Amino acid sequence: MGNEIMVFITAILLSLILTGTAVTCPLALSSTSVSVKGHNLVVEWAATPRSRTCGLSNRPTLEKNHGMLFVYPRSGMRVFWMKDTRIPLSIAFLDASETIINIEIMSPDQTEKRYHSSKPAVYALEVNQGWFREHGIQTGDRVKITPPAITGGPEKQGNQSP
Repeated sequence: MGNEIMVFITAILLSLILTGTAVTCPLALSSTSVSVKGHNLVVEWAATPRSRTCGLSNRPTLEKNHGMLFVYPRSGMRVFWMKDTRIPLSIAFLDASETIINIEIMSPDQTEKRYHSSKPAVYALEVNQGWFREHGIQTGDRVKITPPAITGGPEKQGNQSP
């Protein structure tokens, strides 16, 4: 196993030990809608460290025209992987102006490949693989994001703590 991977695994384990919690996925998250070039999606709002860690892992399917929007408190380079994710996905990284920076096609159930934003991103939008292509959506397109109504506990509120 490579040194980078060992460092990454060690950091995750230490984080779990220090917080005293293991992440059990999937989580129940608030949903909202986004629109891209007139095409609507229902997305789960992943805005906490815990919800972003879980993502779409351990789910057998993703409904048509559904996805997950990862929301970060500040712009930064983003890296995703597909550990425990069985669904073939596409991911669009978005900047603070909600413009698509780059789109990647992600293969399910693998842990070697990493998917990177090409520039600093504030959002990442995961959908069923091919959804962007099927709807003619590409780099430079704007995404209209509607934040969810605040209801429920901390996970449901989309707490944006780092």
